[in-house]
Amino acid sequence: MLLAVDVGNTDITFGLFQERELITRFRVTVKPPRSSDEYGELICAILVQKGYSPDDVENVIIASVVPKIMYSFTSGIIKYLHCHPLVVGAGTKTGIRIETANPKEIGPDRIVDAVSAYEQYGGPIIVVDYGTATTYDLVTEDGAFLGGVISPGIRISANALWNNTANLPEIEIKSPQKIVAKDTVTAMQAGLFYGTIGQSEYIIRNMKQEFGTDDVKVVATGGLGKIIAENTDEIQMYDSDLTLRGLELIYEKQKK
Repeated sequence: MLLAVDVGNTDITFGLFQERELITRFRVTVKPPRSSDEYGELICAILVQKGYSPDDVENVIIASVVPKIMYSFTSGIIKYLHCHPLVVGAGTKTGIRIETANPKEIGPDRIVDAVSAYEQYGGPIIVVDYGTATTYDLVTEDGAFLGGVISPGIRISANALWNNTANLPEIEIKSPQKIVAKDTVTAMQAGLFYGTIGQSEYIIRNMKQEFGTDDVKVVATGGLGKIIAENTDEIQMYDSDLTLRGLELIYEKQKK
């Protein structure tokens, strides 16, 4: 079996593949920092809880945007799963061309999402990932990654509201029924939710305009992407497993 791992700024997401089929997934928080033994024992315990043995894992592939945890994290995998993980980075075969000023600056998560979207849905396509940061990336019909946009994620914006203002409370992020709110909590929810929709629609429309055509598919992913995608016509598809499937696709390309 293949264990695909997406190490983000907030969570680490795992997907277990058997014969290219995603059979289970789980998630742990990045914080607090953990030792290699803690990571290894945690992964093994969750696998057992899911009904699988750690010995079932034959290979591991990782995309990470958190360099500071990678030594202990990969050490834990080597010690407890007994395999050396493939870490997506410079030199990894992806099947797409990075046509940016400095390809090494592009985060592995963005590359993995782009590969997954292009392989599954074809190009040209815009990939929107509503993670800790919200990213918008454009891949052409012939598989060229042209670049994109990075903006603060919904949770970052929410944290800025209640951490930098004296009277605004911490709230649940959800879709309010109306944009004109009658109370403070709903007003904050409306600002976060409709503000993100407005940002997304503006950026997507202008990316299409710069690219020179409206005939561009748009796929979204990320934890809060579902409620955004359901409330705008600019996004045609939502794929919660886009990154995990991208990791599996990239692993298969290394085998070939």
